[in-house]
Amino acid sequence: MKKILLTCSLIVLTVLTTMAQDVTGKWKTIDDETGEAKSIVEIYKQDGKVYGKVVEILNPAKKNATCEECSGADKGKPIQGLVIIKGLEKDGDEYNDGTIMDPNNGKVYKCYIELDGPNKLDVRGYIGFSLLGRTQTWTRVD
Repeated sequence: MKKILLTCSLIVLTVLTTMAQDVTGKWKTIDDETGEAKSIVEIYKQDGKVYGKVVEILNPAKKNATCEECSGADKGKPIQGLVIIKGLEKDGDEYNDGTIMDPNNGKVYKCYIELDGPNKLDVRGYIGFSLLGRTQTWTRVD
């Protein structure tokens, strides 16, 4: 009886832990080329979709940078505070069908994100097919 109770408890705990993992929260972005931390992006849900906003720029020399290469309403806005991930929808274990914008060049890419454990987030930006793109791994910030 004790073995059955212990087994059931472990299964419930595992399910609850898996369900508690969520993409929302603050994530540290890492530069692909230098390996240095660039910014903190807060991922949040709004109207059933997922968005990501730059809440902190980690390089003091770039704290006041603006998005000069952006188009539309984002042109010339400060990068800190800019919403760079827009409109992702949950699809199984990943969120997709949205976009991500690179504030360094203003280009907008299709995007999907997926948790790789509780503290790592794989973020993929691509053009056309997801094979034609690149993936960054962001780490959760406490």
